[in-house]
Amino acid sequence: MRLDGSGLTCAQVSAAAYGRAPVSIDSLDRARTAWRTARSLSGAVYGQTTGVGANKDVDVAAGGLALLRSHAGGAGPVVEEVRARAMLVVRLNQLLAGGSGVDPRLLPVLADTINSGRTPPIRRYGAIGTGDLTALATTALCLLGEVPWRAPSSPSAFAPPAAEPRFALASGDALPFISSGAATLGDAALACHSLGHLLDVAVDVAALSFVATGASAEPFAGAVQEARPHPGQAVTAARLRGLLSREHATRIQDPYGYRAFAQVHGAAVDARERADQVVAVDLNAATENPLIAGDLAWHNGNFHSAPIALALDALRAAVVPTAQLSTARLATLMDPAYTGHLPFLAATPGESGVMILEYIAQDALAELRHLAAPVTGATAVISRGTEDHAGFATQAARHALRCVEPLEIILACEHVASTRALNPPPPPDHPLDEALIQARLRLRPQAG
Repeated sequence: MRLDGSGLTCAQVSAAAYGRAPVSIDSLDRARTAWRTARSLSGAVYGQTTGVGANKDVDVAAGGLALLRSHAGGAGPVVEEVRARAMLVVRLNQLLAGGSGVDPRLLPVLADTINSGRTPPIRRYGAIGTGDLTALATTALCLLGEVPWRAPSSPSAFAPPAAEPRFALASGDALPFISSGAATLGDAALACHSLGHLLDVAVDVAALSFVATGASAEPFAGAVQEARPHPGQAVTAARLRGLLSREHATRIQDPYGYRAFAQVHGAAVDARERADQVVAVDLNAATENPLIAGDLAWHNGNFHSAPIALALDALRAAVVPTAQLSTARLATLMDPAYTGHLPFLAATPGESGVMILEYIAQDALAELRHLAAPVTGATAVISRGTEDHAGFATQAARHALRCVEPLEIILACEHVASTRALNPPPPPDHPLDEALIQARLRLRPQAG
């Protein structure tokens, strides 16, 4: 995967973070131009000739390395390797976009670090959506040799071990290197990609339940969808039309878990697409403060994560209703009135069958509802009032990533029940047979 500061996607971040796609650098030209400009600047430059935060008016001579040591103070458990590696991929791509002013010789070292599988031991807590300073300062200390890198737990996915990556960051490289929300964006990219995968699988799983209960495909007819052309709804309905083309309804009106599936699930598809687009902008943006552009250092607020937080709030909220409909369909699969089988799909009368799946799914759904609480209604005032607003996209991304597990569990519960209820199973030439196979394969634990 060639990185050039533009065109990086959430799917590519995931592939590189999981070690499926080694990274390489297309060109250092933009980074080199910004570095030369930064070296030629005179006058006050935030974080280089001055302190940071409330110390912005304090002259500081060559204090950058002290800034790294003071800011590498995260707390809590060390985050998973894949998340730390996603951060490195994002930051490398941002630096290639130019605008930071860091020494361009650092960038190939970062690429080698990613390909080796090594990660910095960054901690869970320490950012509020205005820059991942603790995570990136810890990374900088790894480059300086003051903090050891973590070796990959699965080295076979990466390049053969080599000497630990080192780069002698200059004092003036300190703030330019850490002035980014790369860890937040890494989490956001992983979440968008994984949730998109599950929302896609959910259509196949729902189709199995439609057939198992004899639900009607009429709500997905072209005339119905043309009357209300939301993009995600239209895509969802079209897929179900193809999967259910040979089925015949047994009822004139079905519960909402079937009849309103395209509308509810389609809204989640739209929210995921919107979040993916918003995150992709920042994956390829120079969110530096100050921004080195032209012949000047531009002091600005591009680091603020409000767009990311808002998009991820919407995504997490949208996932809950589609999960709720999955649990609603699961309830019908337990009911002989819909399946024609014994209650709870039991093998013999009086047995509990797969009743416990409802408990599992409802537990996971409760977790999703908790994770859907918005972050954008909060704020924080820190650094003696100098920094008087925060986006909390860090928390939005972290919670979005946590949504993957409960959503997968809910869909897996529906899949187990619908597969059990499909007796006999669809013939090999039926479109639903492929959906059955794909759902079974794709609901296994994912590596990105």
